[in-house]
Amino acid sequence: MAKTPQNLQATIMILFITFITTFLHEANSQQFSQAISKDKLGLTKMTETLTHLHFYFHDITGGTNPTAAVVSQSPLKATSKTNFGSVSMMDDPLTEGPDLNSKLVGKMQGIYGSSSLDEISYLMVLNILFVDEKYNGSTIGILGRNPPLHTVREMPIVGGSGVFRFARGYAEARPHSYVVKDGIAIAVVEYNVYILHYN
Repeated sequence: MAKTPQNLQATIMILFITFITTFLHEANSQQFSQAISKDKLGLTKMTETLTHLHFYFHDITGGTNPTAAVVSQSPLKATSKTNFGSVSMMDDPLTEGPDLNSKLVGKMQGIYGSSSLDEISYLMVLNILFVDEKYNGSTIGILGRNPPLHTVREMPIVGGSGVFRFARGYAEARPHSYVVKDGIAIAVVEYNVYILHYN
C-alpha cells in the first residue's frame, strides 16, 4: 500500500528532527572545554601513591657512541664563561647501579640549554622513559633548572604518562663521577625521584 502524502511528510519531519538532535548532540560533545568528574576517568577508585625511584644517569660526550650532542651554539660562545646559549640533545641510559653495564631501567631523553650568564646552569626539558617491569612504557616529564656544579640539584616533575598519569613531584640529582679519557667524557649522576601519582 502506497504512503499518503501526509504519512510521507510525517516521516520526513521525524527524520529531520532525528538528524538535528544527533547533530546538536555531536556539537555539544565536541566542546573545547568542560568540567568532568574524576569518576569518569576512574580516579575516585584509585589512591594517590608516592613512589620513590633510584637510578643512575650516564651522559657520554665524544667518541664514536655519544649519548648527548650539541645541536646549536650561540654567537656568544667565544666570550661566554658558561657557554651561554648552547643547546644539546640527549638520549642517556638510566641504570640500577653506577656501573654503565648494570641493569637498564630507562632512558632520559630531551634537550638542555645553557641558560645562565653567570654560572654553568642548564634549562632541562626531559622525558624519562622507563623500560623495566611494571613501569615499562611509562614516562615522567621534567622541566627545570640544573646547575651541575651544585652538590644537589632539584628539578620539578610536571607530568607523566602510563602508570604515572597526573604525576607531580621532584627529581633530586647528585653528581657521582666524572671521567675524561681519550676525548670521551662520561658523567654519572645519581637520581632520587619522588612521584605522586594515582595507583
